[in-house]
Amino acid sequence: MKTSARSASSTRRHSLVLFAAFSLQAVSGLMPAYANSAILNASYDVTRELFKDINPAFVADWKKKTGETASINQSHGGSSKQARSVIDGLEASVVTMNQANDIDILAEKGLIPATWSKAFPNNAAPFYSTMVFLTRKGNPLQIKNWEDLGKPGVKVIIPNPKTSGNGRYSYLAAWGSVIKSGGNEAQARALVDKIFKNVPVLDAGGRGATTTFTQREIGDVLVTFENEVQLAKQEFGNQYEVVYPKISILAESPVAVVDKVADKLGTRKTATAYLQYLYSEPAQEIIAKHFFRPRSEAAFQKYATNFKPVTLFTIDEVFGGWKQAQKKHFDDGAEFDKLYQGKR
Repeated sequence: MKTSARSASSTRRHSLVLFAAFSLQAVSGLMPAYANSAILNASYDVTRELFKDINPAFVADWKKKTGETASINQSHGGSSKQARSVIDGLEASVVTMNQANDIDILAEKGLIPATWSKAFPNNAAPFYSTMVFLTRKGNPLQIKNWEDLGKPGVKVIIPNPKTSGNGRYSYLAAWGSVIKSGGNEAQARALVDKIFKNVPVLDAGGRGATTTFTQREIGDVLVTFENEVQLAKQEFGNQYEVVYPKISILAESPVAVVDKVADKLGTRKTATAYLQYLYSEPAQEIIAKHFFRPRSEAAFQKYATNFKPVTLFTIDEVFGGWKQAQKKHFDDGAEFDKLYQGKR
């Protein structure tokens, strides 16, 4: 009987050890779903310097509020290429793009909800920009407006609208400038056709286009985001001149948590807080310092000298939204393909 009791007791102890080990393993397996503070932000290629400053500010703020140490990693490239990378498996917990169309694609693939633009204020776009010109010192060709980009002999540097949000905005800004000035679709098409006949090379993204213009010294004028031309002018001094067209496009920079990735990696809490932080006053000031237009009126007024007044139109009012613009202008066989094939 004693032997039997010792045996039963030993069996119970063995079972308890196994149960404890199994429980610890189960809890360990669940831990990342609640405690992971390391996230990847897949962003477009001219935000490198911006997030280089925002990330440590968020990490310090997060540590102060929660006691947790967050880690923010970055991936940069053409906006549309970045969206494709996420679809193909890049495990980004958040995306910070330069057009809603590239986030809509993620929604179509089931990675985020179709209502993503309602998750944060201002259509989930914490800042915006517009398209302006950078010319050589003294603006030797006297480029002042969109129609000047279509003149014979002018070499225009614009990235590929098929891979770059920067390129799409440039294309649509030129097209829309005609419509907003009282022109018709045929006249808009004719101008954009002339402009792209003047493009000697199509880089994949905006930063590549800037490198082509500033370092390879190709082209007479670079069309890019306002922040990018200002950074180039800061870096190279008086070698260049910034030119604002009379009319340009409102270029919003939308953001989203990639739900499928965040839930898989257990990063939802940190990812959501990170995007919310972009709307905070400290982040809005960093945004304004980098020549992106902040949503905060206080930050905008504090750095008002960074932003020259310009008449802006939206994608919705001229093109009926990004989905219609994409279908008509950038899908395979659409307007851009037709005019660019004509160039070749």
